[in-house]
Formats: sequence, C-alpha cells, structure tokens
Amino acid sequence: MKFCKKYQEYMQGQEKKLPGVGFKKLKKILKKCRRDFQSKKDVNGVLDHIQTCPQHCTVCDGTFFPSLLQEMSDVVGCFNKRAQKLLELHLASGFRKYFIWFKGALQGSHVALIQEGKDLVNYALINAIAIRKILKKYDKVHYSKQGQAFRTQAQSMHMEILQSPWLCELMAFHINLSETKVKSGKTPALFEGCYLIFNDGKPFLSCQLFDSVKLDIDLTCSICLDTVFDPVSLTCGHIFCYMCACSAASVTIVDGLKSAAPKEKCPLCREAGVYEGAVHLDELSILLRRSCREYWEQRLQTERVERIRQAKEHWESQCRAFIGV
Repeated sequence: MKFCKKYQEYMQGQEKKLPGVGFKKLKKILKKCRRDFQSKKDVNGVLDHIQTCPQHCTVCDGTFFPSLLQEMSDVVGCFNKRAQKLLELHLASGFRKYFIWFKGALQGSHVALIQEGKDLVNYALINAIAIRKILKKYDKVHYSKQGQAFRTQAQSMHMEILQSPWLCELMAFHINLSETKVKSGKTPALFEGCYLIFNDGKPFLSCQLFDSVKLDIDLTCSICLDTVFDPVSLTCGHIFCYMCACSAASVTIVDGLKSAAPKEKCPLCREAGVYEGAVHLDELSILLRRSCREYWEQRLQTERVERIRQAKEHWESQCRAFIGV
C-alpha cells in the first residue's frame, strides 16, 4: 500500500478529527508543476533540456509551501497541547489530580490514559513521515534541494514535530508504564519499537514506526558530557541537565531559565532566545532515575552541594540589597 493511502486511512480512522498534512492535495500541486515545467525532448527522443520550476513559481511559492507550513503549525500545535494535558494529568497528585479529572481533561479509566499517549506518539511520527515524503517528492519534481531547505527553515521556526519536547516525554511516559523489564538493558514500551537503550554506556530513547522513520534521542548532555540529570529541553529541541542549561544561560538555579536574557544562545545550535520556553522533562527524569540508580544518587549528592551554595549566595545578596549594603 502506498504511503499516501496509508496516511489517509490512518487520519480518517481517528475518533477525533485532528489536523494533518494535506498529502493528496499537495501531490496534486506538484503534478501541476510537473505538467507545466516538464522535460523536453527533441525529434529523436533525446533529452534536449530540462525545464524545471522557476526560482519564483506562483504554484509553489503561493500554494505549496504556505499550505504545508500552516499544516505543520496546526499539527505541532495540536500535538503539544494534547500531550501537555495528558502528562499534566498523569503527573498530578492529590486534590489537583481529581480537579483535572473533574474538568474532563481526559474521560475514562487509566487504560484510556495509556492509549491516549500511544495514539499521540503514533500521530506525531506518521505526520513527520508525511512531511518528509512530500518534501522529498518536491525535490524530485523540481530537481532541487528547496524541500530540504524548507525543512531546515521549519526547524528554525520550531515547526518540526520531532523537535517537540512532548514527544520525548510521551516516549518516556510509555516506558515508565511498562511492567516488564528485560535484563539486556532494554525496557519494552507499551507499543512495539520504543525503548530506552544504552550504546557504549550512553543512553538513547529509540522509536520506530512503519519502518520509515527511526528516531534516536541522545540523552547525553553536551555540556557535562554525562547522562542528562534533571533534564530540560530548550525550544530548539536540544536537551541538557538543568544546572548545565542555567550555567550556559548565565543564570542561577534560583532565578531559573525563564530569567535568561533573550541574547543567550543554545550551546549546540547557537539559536538565541531558546531558554524562556524551556520545558522540564519530568517523565524522562523518572525513567532515568529508575534505570540509572547508582549514577542518579551520585549526581544528586554532587548537585545538592552546588544548589545549596547558589541558594545561599542568592539570599545573601538579597539581604544586602534589602538593608542597603
């Protein structure tokens, strides 16, 4: 079965109407481009010249890319909103949890909570595949790399769903809820193809869907070069230890990442303004704490000393400011 048909059947099979990629519509746009700017051959059937889509094509610039960008925005917005609500419900406790249930954040039993998480991961990955395939087809039709360039631009605009920190959190959520643990170091998730794996002692979240996209999320902090501790994801999608991120943003743990100056950049991609919308990865933190107990305890002791030192310095400076010293 071709992916376009498989994708349409998947989207139509959803109980709730969700935004998606207009795969069929975008393919029709590309067919029009191919028809209008096709290869020319001479009378002997030899390829004379290739007339590709011009640099400023009204079909592509005015229809294809704007449509795809809007669809990507709708997909990632819907996914982030639903995933955030789901994880908020799962991590809530006491009265707050009952209050969220009462508001109807998710109707049904705990089984429904698990199924909702699984469906959201599938939704994210199949839409990521659809976007990759339609951009690959664009480049094939136009003999260009504009599709790849558009994808890079979409990543800089945080429209790439695989960048979403909530995808990483949902993967960890599924593994945390798994009851069976395998001695080989892999923890099977509630759906096939999602694992916490260790390669040469380095942890990765690995997920595969439809044999098309394999997602490997590196859980090594690029600042301290160790397994991320108290992990936080910046808006660019890169994951760091919370204290390492604070250090890179030139803020203390007391002030927090939201107090970082807009000019501060991600240590990896050098994108500015990525700290204000940083997300604490609580499910991932739980997963790593369970899987790396000895390391987690050692890191906890080490960071406790530094956190106390920073808190003490902060309150001393506040006291001096208050009394005017």
